[in-house]
Amino acid sequence: MSEKRDYYEVLGLARNAGADDVKKAFRKLARQYHPDLNPGDKKSESNFKEVNEAYEVLSDAEKRKRYDTFGHAGFGGGGGGGEGFGGGFEGFSDVFGDLFSEFFGGGQRRGGGARPRRGADLEYQLEIEFEEAAFGCEKTINVPRIETCGDCRGSGAKDPSAVKTCSACNGRGQISVSQGFFSITRTCGQCRGSGRSITEPCARCRGQGRVEQARQLKVKIPPGVQSGNRLRSVGEGEAGPMGGPPGDLYVLLVVKAHERFQRDGDNVVVEQSISFVQAALGAEIEVATLWGNQQLKIPAGTQAGTVFKLRGSGIDSLQGGRRGDQLVQVQVVVPRKLTKKQKEILQEFAKEGGDVVEEEKSFFDKIKEAFE
Repeated sequence: MSEKRDYYEVLGLARNAGADDVKKAFRKLARQYHPDLNPGDKKSESNFKEVNEAYEVLSDAEKRKRYDTFGHAGFGGGGGGGEGFGGGFEGFSDVFGDLFSEFFGGGQRRGGGARPRRGADLEYQLEIEFEEAAFGCEKTINVPRIETCGDCRGSGAKDPSAVKTCSACNGRGQISVSQGFFSITRTCGQCRGSGRSITEPCARCRGQGRVEQARQLKVKIPPGVQSGNRLRSVGEGEAGPMGGPPGDLYVLLVVKAHERFQRDGDNVVVEQSISFVQAALGAEIEVATLWGNQQLKIPAGTQAGTVFKLRGSGIDSLQGGRRGDQLVQVQVVVPRKLTKKQKEILQEFAKEGGDVVEEEKSFFDKIKEAFE
């Protein structure tokens, strides 16, 4: 397998290149290698993916800092694309949306008029259980969003014959006014830059071409996610005005607290109570983990607060590395009530060890001492 090229080399940039330089380099190369402009060219398709991966890292300040420090190893050896799942993490949203518009109907259209615009991105907050975050799951969500009107297919008109060229700007969407040696161009006030007029608006969207409705979506959550992670579903945002491409949907994850387990990176931390006899003499106890109950050997003389490690009983790494461990911190429980025999045994134990133990006095003994 060939070694990954340096991301700065892929985009043809110096390591001190600014954010604008990164975006410009990406736009230029993305146009050059885009698969729709190079149909059937596997080399261009491979180059486009490489350019996209490089931009995804270098356009993000945190990812770029990690890459400058650790190189490709900072991403589990898989580069920036290794973080994408369920449609990908945050990527090249705005820039790609602009390119999408240019390739598929963006810019100045025939006959003029306003250019299609990319739809807005949406964010949906999703709460999941601790175990769902650890093992991964699939959730169904209902997302309210703006979609292309199905009745008029985004045209805003009752039927195609109801769409006419704007008489004020002749379909250009702009009006030019000459003043001496100068020519001033402004948006057409009659069609508001669309270059067209609708004689009979669509009854459902009232001529807007878009409607608001809820869409049911399935979101695949990979193992190892944490609160604050965002999943990106490409094209599941709002529909774009004037037939533009849709935005993306970002699902913000919130992981519920567990009644027993806590998380520290990929490790799971749990407190386990043991008796002072088990701590003193040693024992083998059963400990609950995410993967089922496991046996843990407690050595004789274990002190309160000692931490034991159950290797491989934690959470799978989101980066694809090894699974974390479970850290078990033992707490020694001292009984609140003792039987007479237990007291006698412990007192004998104390004497054997040279400890001074004050014997508990009865109520009558205390009264007697008070009058002496």
